[in-house]
Amino acid sequence: MRRLNPVVGLSFGLTLVAPVLMHAQFRVAPDWMTAGGDAQRSSWIRTDPKISVERLRKPGFDLVWKLKLDHDPGAAATLSHYIGYRGFRSLAFTGSRDGDLTAIDADIGRIEWTKSLPVGHASGAATPGCPDGMTAEVTRATTAALPGAGRGGFSPGRSGPAKSGVGEPGKGAVIIQEIAAREAMMAHAMLGAPPRAPAMPGIRMPSFLDVLSADGMLHRLYVSNGEEPSSPIPFLDRGANATGFIVVDNVAYVATSQGCGGIPNGIWALDLASKQTVHWTTDGDVAGDEGPAFGPDGTLYVATTTGQLVALQPKTLQVKASYPSGSPAFTTSPLFFEHKMKAMVAAATSDHRLHLVDALTLTGTGYAANISGALTGWMDVLGTQWIVAPSKDSIAAWRIADQEDTPVLQPGWTSREMASPLAPVVINGVLFVVSNSTTPVLYALDGATGKELWNSGKTIADRVRNGRLTGSDTQLYLGTNDGTIYSFGFPIEH
Repeated sequence: MRRLNPVVGLSFGLTLVAPVLMHAQFRVAPDWMTAGGDAQRSSWIRTDPKISVERLRKPGFDLVWKLKLDHDPGAAATLSHYIGYRGFRSLAFTGSRDGDLTAIDADIGRIEWTKSLPVGHASGAATPGCPDGMTAEVTRATTAALPGAGRGGFSPGRSGPAKSGVGEPGKGAVIIQEIAAREAMMAHAMLGAPPRAPAMPGIRMPSFLDVLSADGMLHRLYVSNGEEPSSPIPFLDRGANATGFIVVDNVAYVATSQGCGGIPNGIWALDLASKQTVHWTTDGDVAGDEGPAFGPDGTLYVATTTGQLVALQPKTLQVKASYPSGSPAFTTSPLFFEHKMKAMVAAATSDHRLHLVDALTLTGTGYAANISGALTGWMDVLGTQWIVAPSKDSIAAWRIADQEDTPVLQPGWTSREMASPLAPVVINGVLFVVSNSTTPVLYALDGATGKELWNSGKTIADRVRNGRLTGSDTQLYLGTNDGTIYSFGFPIEH
């Protein structure tokens, strides 16, 4: 049986019996919540009970199940754990362009529930190149707080002896209040902004699946059965090409691009409490497919095709500062990470450079790096921060080092040759990447060296849908153009 994620108990109003332990488990083993996995768009799952470099060197990791759907699966699955009347459950969710949502029992590959949402079309003449239907991925509410990095990186969890206390009503145990306060202090130390009231990460997370349908409405569905307890909330006009959909600290954000549906390109924010929407527009387009990345204080970092990396205030989207790349265009969504208590943002540009930018001052430097896909960031057990990305017909890795107390980019390793590599995912030091050729292959590499540990051979029959790979809780998920969802991992224990 799988471990119970602590989000579950509080989502369903259950009593928190061991707050310190459960909070720590949530912090170091989060679910895949949104595009890029977390608010920092890192595509990094810090720990895993089974996946590791040592385990992948031995037999056992393989196809767990595959499931053929009646529609093309969407880009990414998000994971949820909950307690239902049938016990502990793990669900994977996927959407499609035609508005179909599917919840899958992630242990056995069985459909749990399905739901169809309005498709909607752009009014008037469609913009060339604009896709029809639902373009934003499904997501679940998360926080801007940095997930715990485990050994070698900052983790705001407990470092002293265990203790507890009742605390103030409605605010959780004393130790949890202290953890949340330290997270706010971390944001202050890294970014220099006044600490926000902590959002209590991992505590009272809503048990909703958030979906942006093609008619521009935001739907909040129960993860357990797909039911919608309240009316959908107006967010965008019909026909938007919406990407990077995310819900952070009770505000929904999404990027719009290509002028689809006559909607200005930029970032949109919907306050879920007041139902009020604001937007920030860009003269060009929002770069990448994952939308903005978030710092621990809630600041949004947005890359544009006009060569600007812009910092926006949370909720209001007021411009705080911007960094000019000196290049015609950014080509990837930003990646936010911390390096030795410094807040950093990285993004690639069309002149084959990877820019490292100080998130506090928005000053930085571009380094030669031929990048062809989204960035992934992770930290190894020695505390080395890595950035990995597709580069031509391979995966390239760079490490962050210090030069006179300034973070600099250094070449790391380059993987074996692989055709059309997609953006990688890192789980507990293992880098997973799909070679998306006519017969795709999933590879597992040692994240510190790039050496191959395992590959899927001829198991995958068609190209990966929308170029996305996601993972959590000992399994990897991908959807292909023929409507099949594949899950790779270690078989569950019965």
